[in-house]
Amino acid sequence: MEPLEVLGVTANIIAIVDLSAKIASLCVQYSLAVKDAKNDIERLRGEVNSVTDVLREVERLLQGPDSARLSASQKLRDALKDCFSQLTELKKRLHPGKTRKAMSRIGVRALKWPFQSKEVDKVVRNLERCKQTVSLALQVDQTVLILGIDQKIDLAKLPSAKGAAFDSHLDEHDARCLPDTRVDLRRQIAEWAEDKQGKCIFWLNGMAGTGKSTVSRTVAQSFADKGQLGASFFFKRGEGDRGNAARFFTTIAAQLVTKVPGVIPYIRKAIDGDPAISEKTLKEQFEKLILQPLSEMKRVPPQASKLVIVVDALDECEREGDIRTILRLLPQTKDVRSVCLRIFVTSRPELPIRLGFKDMSGGTYQDLVLHEIPKATIEHDVSAFLKHELTRIRAEHSKIRPQHLLSPDWPGESNIQALVEMAIPLFIFAATVCRFVGDQRGNPKKRLGSILEYQTASWASKLDRTYLPILEQLLLDQDEAEKESRAREFREVVGAVVLLADPLSIISLASLLNIPEEDVTCSLDSLHSVLSIPTDRDAPVRLLHLSFRDFLLDPQKRGKSPFWIDEAKTHERIVSKCLQLLSRPNYLKENICGLRAPGTLRTEIDSRTIDDCLPADVRYASRYWVHHLEQSNGRICDGDQVHVFLKEHFLHWLEALSLMGDASRSIGMVDTLRSVLEVKFSRQLKVLVRY
Repeated sequence: MEPLEVLGVTANIIAIVDLSAKIASLCVQYSLAVKDAKNDIERLRGEVNSVTDVLREVERLLQGPDSARLSASQKLRDALKDCFSQLTELKKRLHPGKTRKAMSRIGVRALKWPFQSKEVDKVVRNLERCKQTVSLALQVDQTVLILGIDQKIDLAKLPSAKGAAFDSHLDEHDARCLPDTRVDLRRQIAEWAEDKQGKCIFWLNGMAGTGKSTVSRTVAQSFADKGQLGASFFFKRGEGDRGNAARFFTTIAAQLVTKVPGVIPYIRKAIDGDPAISEKTLKEQFEKLILQPLSEMKRVPPQASKLVIVVDALDECEREGDIRTILRLLPQTKDVRSVCLRIFVTSRPELPIRLGFKDMSGGTYQDLVLHEIPKATIEHDVSAFLKHELTRIRAEHSKIRPQHLLSPDWPGESNIQALVEMAIPLFIFAATVCRFVGDQRGNPKKRLGSILEYQTASWASKLDRTYLPILEQLLLDQDEAEKESRAREFREVVGAVVLLADPLSIISLASLLNIPEEDVTCSLDSLHSVLSIPTDRDAPVRLLHLSFRDFLLDPQKRGKSPFWIDEAKTHERIVSKCLQLLSRPNYLKENICGLRAPGTLRTEIDSRTIDDCLPADVRYASRYWVHHLEQSNGRICDGDQVHVFLKEHFLHWLEALSLMGDASRSIGMVDTLRSVLEVKFSRQLKVLVRY
């Protein structure tokens, strides 16, 4: 890197710092004059100052004697350009020229804050993105100076669960707490994280739908803004590796590498010593990839001396044994001395988790029960959310359908209060109602009315009141035969969606179920308020909240609801569909990808070739048909569908798993198959499966 190029980066930083100082000064002037936007002004000023602090630290490094070795900071041109652009636009919106004239004429009271809260949210997020990019470069270069050598690690050896981080693209539109909600709770969590003498674990528990994940995303973002977020893992049942613990500790370790580069040599030593560490027991992974590396670090950059790991929805981890193991291991982080490490955990208060915390030694954790927060506090927060969302819906509806304007006071204070009473303590009720009422395909007044009809239904549970009004819309104005047909289609399509081990797109779902794509689309078209249904036909259809799955699978609704889904039978149906798909001509066969040499390494095969020969639905069926068989409580008998499939395609199936990079998982699948063999099962297949 030529000195002139380094000087260019430094000069850019100086220009941005100067611009930031002017914006911060303007914010101070607004703060003195505008009282009703004080929180937004302070948030914006705080983020601008935070960006400035990080940039000044980079500037200090680049002006030092080792600047030529700081390759990460020298590559910040694009990030700095983006940051400068964001700040320039921000300064323009604040109208410094006009404000000076107005202030000279009638004083500071002439100022008017030019942003809505949502706009401030967007600006803050953009500045956070710039800051995080710069912060990462700063952390890498500081570590280079501390260690005196460039450190690298092959992150492919630390496999991560896709979408598990709090800021994953998959979940970027999931809700955060509004600024004036959950205030006391967020304060308690922040104080716990700052208390050096505090408990190492904070357990936030609450029943389904009380807003745990929204709180988790909000506090994770807050810790990230402060540079304190070490890692995050958001469990989500039915989302591949997010639904189990197989990639939990490797995902945490991969994120820690970027936050605390000082652990790199120690994690690399663990990987070099045991290249298959990612397939070992959770205890080994935890000790070798997290506990020992953090304990062995000698020097830690100041910004990494205090870290929080956020673990959301632990109850959605599929295996109870894994949950108990995780809860047994996490308290050991209290013995780490190199950093002040805190673990924030959320879950439902289910028995295995309650027992896991009960078994922890005294003084290890503090807890807070979300649904036991005072009713007045929950009422305030739910009311604030409803007012915010319904005001937005009214404005959007007026733009889209100006000929059917909603009145300025819609939906009215009495209706909002009725919704609040119906919701408490479930935030998921309020969120689902707003998605349903705000769906542009419907009439907001009519949809709100259908929800409010349930306020006097004493027989209806909270989840009934949340989901029945939405589902009943599917059967309106239909005769009995049509209702039964529609309900059957619902159970087939939505039953698969809620029980898939990994979400599929509409195209792949139609292929797996062997039904027309249009039928799948029609079945899902009215369910946007409970399912994430992307406009991109290749993107996966996903559950918005696990409580919808719970509602549909509730055994107490058997025979009472046309929408009830028989879990075991649906798994059984999916197994059959998977095996039918895999048995189609040209899917599973010898040399699936048409390789010229049988000894070709998988790394030498173009990924596009694998995707073409093994499309998404085939990959899903190969990975998960055994899972669905196990969940169906089925057995393998001589001559049945599974028996025939294994006799014809067992080796082809193993080849497909190998091509997909899942060869190691085949061992567990074969063990599962052996466990569900009928006693009378043929000697031939026993030998085959044992092989």
